[in-house]
Amino acid sequence: MHRFFLPIPFAEQMPITGKDAYHIINVLRMQVGQQLQIVSNDQVSALMEIIALNEAVVSVRLVERLLTTHEPSVRIILAQGLPKGDKMDFVVQKAVEMGVSEIIPLSMDNCVVKLDAVRAKKKTERWQKIVEEAAKQSKRDIVPQVSLPMTLKQLLTNKQDVLLKIVAYEVEDRRGLRELLQAQENITEILLLIGPEGGISKEEFTLAEDKGMQSVSLGKRILRTETAGLATVAAILYETGDFGG
Repeated sequence: MHRFFLPIPFAEQMPITGKDAYHIINVLRMQVGQQLQIVSNDQVSALMEIIALNEAVVSVRLVERLLTTHEPSVRIILAQGLPKGDKMDFVVQKAVEMGVSEIIPLSMDNCVVKLDAVRAKKKTERWQKIVEEAAKQSKRDIVPQVSLPMTLKQLLTNKQDVLLKIVAYEVEDRRGLRELLQAQENITEILLLIGPEGGISKEEFTLAEDKGMQSVSLGKRILRTETAGLATVAAILYETGDFGG
């Protein structure tokens, strides 16, 4: 069933406007009496029935509230070193489908991609659109946010209050991800750092460690940057009981 995120508080009767109304009327060609799901900006999920349509507004009314959450018990913040080409589009889409709550693109020492302010803004707007579509498709209860690209130093300052900060580091050979997760109690939020194609520089790794990040190995094989983050997210969700657990 189709799901739409509405930028207004929940009410028993609500209007759907803008591009979502256009999509319902002209693309899906839905009719009065058909049902859809909405998530309001105060995070109420509900099954609604269409009661009226015109060129710009779809009016819906409550059938029932949906009490089952689709969100993981652990909030994952994915800090992804900017990859080449359109790989970030793929990472953003799949991360949202899997349950990531926030995505932070990182401009790192070994990034091939260098974005000026104008290109960074355009890219971020594109990624946010991908997020919105992925959130609808995967029946998320929130629309995760993509921040403007930032440096590692900015990330560690902005997220210093996150208690569990993990960096996947190819040189690490002492501690695996599962070992680290099993040593934790009552995990509610994780900051996950994934480097770009060229990896994390020694200077960046030292900075990350100094700011409380814990390094883990992802196994004996070296994963591509667009694979590493998604594989780690899946492992975290499985280990915390939200992904096939």
